[in-house]
Amino acid sequence: MVRCWLTRGLLVALMGTTLVAHAAPRNIVLFVTDDQGLDAGCYGNAVIQTPHLDALARDGTLFHNAFCTTASCSASRSVILTGLHNHANGHYGHQHRYHKFSSFANIGSLPVYLTKAGYRTARCGKYHVAPESVYAFEEVIPGPTRSPVVMANRCQTFLKQQSERPFFLYFCTSDPHRGGGTATELAHQPNRFGNPAPQSKGYPGVQEMRYDPATVIVPGFLPDTPTCRAELAQYYQSISRIDQGLGRLVELLKANGHWNDTLVIYISDHGIAMPGAKTTLYEGGMRSPCVVRNPYNQRRGVQTQAMVSWVDLTPTILDFAGQLNRQTGALPTALLTHLPKAPAGSQQSKATARGTFHGRSFLEVLEREQPPEWDRVYASHTFHEITMYYPMRVVRGKKFKLIWNLAYPLPFPFASDLWAAPTWQAQFQLGQQAPYGAKTVGSYIQRPEFELYDLENDPHEGSNLAASKQHAAILTEMKQSLRRFQKRTADPWILKWNYE
Repeated sequence: MVRCWLTRGLLVALMGTTLVAHAAPRNIVLFVTDDQGLDAGCYGNAVIQTPHLDALARDGTLFHNAFCTTASCSASRSVILTGLHNHANGHYGHQHRYHKFSSFANIGSLPVYLTKAGYRTARCGKYHVAPESVYAFEEVIPGPTRSPVVMANRCQTFLKQQSERPFFLYFCTSDPHRGGGTATELAHQPNRFGNPAPQSKGYPGVQEMRYDPATVIVPGFLPDTPTCRAELAQYYQSISRIDQGLGRLVELLKANGHWNDTLVIYISDHGIAMPGAKTTLYEGGMRSPCVVRNPYNQRRGVQTQAMVSWVDLTPTILDFAGQLNRQTGALPTALLTHLPKAPAGSQQSKATARGTFHGRSFLEVLEREQPPEWDRVYASHTFHEITMYYPMRVVRGKKFKLIWNLAYPLPFPFASDLWAAPTWQAQFQLGQQAPYGAKTVGSYIQRPEFELYDLENDPHEGSNLAASKQHAAILTEMKQSLRRFQKRTADPWILKWNYE
């Protein structure tokens, strides 16, 4: 044991970092699904089959109030990996193809911090951020992102490697994102959500779970229609496939002796790929699963009401790794000194110093159901696709939520796949007054500048209270809170208050 720690100490000294020696290893797995809402057995859905996620929740902590900060894939992943809102890290929207958004070249990221702290870092599956110099992992494990059991199997070599360095594995599926074409053989022709066509062999190691549309649970922000139910049945099937990949990954952690020294975090980048959720900052877009198993906690099966968001993930993981001053929220100076410098001429942020975060570690609340001062989160969305400029800023408390639609005179822009979604098209064809969840088609498309909701009495955000005299004081306080948040996080869009 002495020889082991001496070797690690020499390695860390050579890397110029300040890795804290722990009494036990501190490995980390961050498991990220793509477009999943609170649809799992552990979140109260008695229809969907997610036994492995349910088991993880029983052995760890389930967050009832976990939120993305932007319901867009690339932008959200940039927040997950930097602890900074996307308006500060520069990743305003999608990275791929002509959208070409990316983070500023001088932004620090979780994999780079952990590599410099002595961790082995690897990613498997969906990446969708740029530039790679900012989001650099030591190892890239190839994996068919719709085949989570195969993905887990391909991580086995990394997990079983004999090393004195702890590991960080970033494991990202493409399920349950829309994709795979239209199920033309089914009634209402739903999107497949990545599910195999009847004539295909399916995914290796996966037992496909198929669902009857009549039994699915339709959330209140969606229309309870036959078309929507058909799509939810496909979506459920995709989630059950993810769950089997999670089960296989847990099996490999146990087989390689890492179950009792590995922090496992299960989240989604944001909510379901449906109009009313993804690309919006309504509850269906913001609220996301978050299940955390810290092997060193004493309490199990905790269900916490703490409000956390994805800016809290990077500081939480660095806290677990012993690389965060919990009082100041800062990283060790020595670690920052040895981070790579941004290339000459590259785009750099003057607003955000590396080693500071917009979030804070929630490691200390994992064993607490009602921790004080975890009762407010903020969100910031600007783009999804390049054509979808619709900046929104949000402050969300336990009871009230304020959405500021900065470009409110414009009709709400649709992601190409969400516009084509059968669930939306079925309602859109009925006209502007057709119901869509607690809204109408027309009110969903054309929105007011401010939307204020009482979530206790109106959880699906159907009654805007922004013009209510009874709620004028609440509106004013939340506007002020939002403005302070923008100033604190160096939000360029703060100047839009000048046009109020």
